[in-house]
Amino acid sequence: MFFGFKKKSADQGGPPQPGLFGDFHLRELINSGGMADIWLATDKENHTFALRRLHDNLRFDFTARKRFLRGCEILSKIHDHDCVIGYFGHGKIDGALYLLMEYVEGSNLKLMYAEHDPVLLENVGNIIIDMATGLEHVHESGFMHLDFKPENVLVTRNASVRVADFDLALPIPAKPEKLAKNPGTPAYMAPEQLLREPVDHRADIFAFGVAAYELLTNYKPFPGEQPAEILANQLNRALFISPRQHNPDLPAALERVILRCLEREPNARYAFMSLVVQDLKAALYV
Repeated sequence: MFFGFKKKSADQGGPPQPGLFGDFHLRELINSGGMADIWLATDKENHTFALRRLHDNLRFDFTARKRFLRGCEILSKIHDHDCVIGYFGHGKIDGALYLLMEYVEGSNLKLMYAEHDPVLLENVGNIIIDMATGLEHVHESGFMHLDFKPENVLVTRNASVRVADFDLALPIPAKPEKLAKNPGTPAYMAPEQLLREPVDHRADIFAFGVAAYELLTNYKPFPGEQPAEILANQLNRALFISPRQHNPDLPAALERVILRCLEREPNARYAFMSLVVQDLKAALYV
């Protein structure tokens, strides 16, 4: 398993076969998502990369192209960090947009969690600190991720973390702003996102709290199949179960960090991810 995904089966139809793509050789399909295929690729010097290519049927989809290119450009500005996926370039070959990234041998946190991967189980504290550190770097670089979730956090076999997928990322506004559109994953969205209220980087802090809660307890803090159900559970905390009720072995200080990230009101959350990282390290004696 590479780059955190399972290979798409042949009966699903879709992507082109391995072969040449400009100066690159597409070796193996790693994943095919809603917007793009990700390939294990090599160049003429046999260097290995993960190459992400926009689906051919989206070549003339303005919104998809804009998101893809925005994610490439943002990654080019912020990738120089141990906890963010590496960037090598992006462009167009034969009309197809592509992004050349670091090749990561490992998995994403969503799969690791589902498979009870021992790398996650044995390193969960450090992984949570490192994914917070990666998100801190994104914010300090001037951007909010807006789709932070376990699926977008890659972990190598030696438990190194890489935050990935910046298609929905935007510059952090001087004050909270209402988003023109509201894509993302409802289970990890902050209440202000689901309510279509103005947002800033503190929506990511909420998403981080959801992800950390899930990794440490095996439950989502605000369950629901539909956005309205998730939002109702966020707004009415009568049925909310604290992390230590699920997992009594969690340090109380760690629970306090998660609960503060999950506050309904943005002003009640941490103001900055740097403070989250600081408190996580203190809670876990790092």
